[in-house]
Amino acid sequence: MYDVKTHPDNNTNATAPSRLNVTGPLFNDDAKLILSKDALRFLNALCNAFAEPLTSLLNARKEKQHTYDEGALPDFRADTQYIRDDQEWKVADIPETLLDRRVEITGPIDRKMVINALNSGANVFMCCFEDATSPTWENMVKGQINMRDANDGTIAHTNPNSGKVYQLVDKPATLIHRPRGLHLEEANIQFDDKPMPASLMDFGLYFFHNYAARKAKGQGVYYYLPKLESMEEAAWWEAVFDFTENYFGAETGTIRATVLIETLPAVFQMEEILYALRKHIVGMNCGRWDYIFSYIKTLKNHTERVLPDRHAIGMDQPFLEAYSKRLIQTCHRRGALAIGGMSAFIPSKDPEEMARVTKKVIEDKRREATNGHDGTWVAHPHLVSLALDIFDEYLNGATHQSHFIPDGTFNQDILLQPSIGPKDEAGVRKNIRIAVLYMEAWLRGVGCVPIYGLMEDAATAEISRANIWQWLKHQVHLDDGRTFTTEMFRTWLDQEVADMKAHANDDHDRKFDQASELFFTLSTDKDFADFLTIPCYAKLE
Repeated sequence: MYDVKTHPDNNTNATAPSRLNVTGPLFNDDAKLILSKDALRFLNALCNAFAEPLTSLLNARKEKQHTYDEGALPDFRADTQYIRDDQEWKVADIPETLLDRRVEITGPIDRKMVINALNSGANVFMCCFEDATSPTWENMVKGQINMRDANDGTIAHTNPNSGKVYQLVDKPATLIHRPRGLHLEEANIQFDDKPMPASLMDFGLYFFHNYAARKAKGQGVYYYLPKLESMEEAAWWEAVFDFTENYFGAETGTIRATVLIETLPAVFQMEEILYALRKHIVGMNCGRWDYIFSYIKTLKNHTERVLPDRHAIGMDQPFLEAYSKRLIQTCHRRGALAIGGMSAFIPSKDPEEMARVTKKVIEDKRREATNGHDGTWVAHPHLVSLALDIFDEYLNGATHQSHFIPDGTFNQDILLQPSIGPKDEAGVRKNIRIAVLYMEAWLRGVGCVPIYGLMEDAATAEISRANIWQWLKHQVHLDDGRTFTTEMFRTWLDQEVADMKAHANDDHDRKFDQASELFFTLSTDKDFADFLTIPCYAKLE
């Protein structure tokens, strides 16, 4: 654990009376260490400096969304044209430890899964405190314990049933931490009697407990930043990074970030986001599943842009291909890496199904490598070597292809072009099953769930929910001629939930009724909830 020293430039923040109050239980000695007085002093300093500006940024999000709801469309900013026109600026040089991003595996913060991911053979493991994790208090604190032990090299786990021991290999993947998004709160730590920003809790505790261990290994502290929507939000993170480096007396650039471009507004501000974070950013990632959700959410009132069944929307659709190629163009022109998106497939024991999975993964990763991405994401250790082979084939011995800049003009028209595809009962029923099964697990504290051969997380559940909400709002005609109605949705939901209950095992206290009612409300409310995890968070035990 890093021992906080008081520095001349942070005396006011470090010694100010604490406005924090931890209400969650300190359930063991490790939890007490994670939430030590010095750690909380740092969180208090972060909140003193950044909680109020964050509230203003979130209000600005709502105001901007209101303009889209009233008919405006996302577009490139006129007031930042000078940033896009200036061809001279680049991001800071990328550290050697972050240049090889060929295959990245992502997953939740569970101890065994952390070890397996680090041992998977991937170049990078992005440990997700957000979409792949249900944010129970115990999960969040244990996740920080697991991160500390992983960085110390001491992490191990013994299966209580089989006695199998899990421990780190000699050269594990590079660890990158993904804190919760700016929109989320942590109810178990109060700041001025209100839940503190979850992003600051996750970021702050991870830096506090791991800076020294990583520095001893010659590495910085690395983050993935989720769900940014604007240059101003990127600048907020840049200020957080500057403040933190100053607080600990660390060199500028100790913190390095990769930004997930997973919102529609952000794709129109990629250069501005790079510019705002240029001292600390190393790359951007195509967070494709959240991006599809954001397309629906941002344009939810635009009848002419209703998307088809989510299961028919692949990266070969023009608006998604343009998104991928524009991200690569932008990053490579500015000296940053461009990471591809998630292949959510998981291995199957059935040979025919596994052959189909293999074919799909190869097609997806070949498309990304051909487009010019420097690396990609997978959801399961068994798919690491498959993706690595594809990228090795295209990189031809290099660790990235940042010299390659795709041709083409990827403007507003192509980035907003609606997708075509089926709208049918089968798609609705599959969306119901995926969303309810996921939300039921999430309410039990499980944030990453295998469903129908895919690893589903909050992002994919969000698409299912948004898909149905949008179809109901715009009274979509299904392919068989019927109009999709709330009554029809209610009937299908009840039928599917009854079937799920009938086939569920009895290993857990299942929450199907709670999940299905939440899903119905979220899918039929007049006002679209920005994120399903916000109302669900209030239901966590």
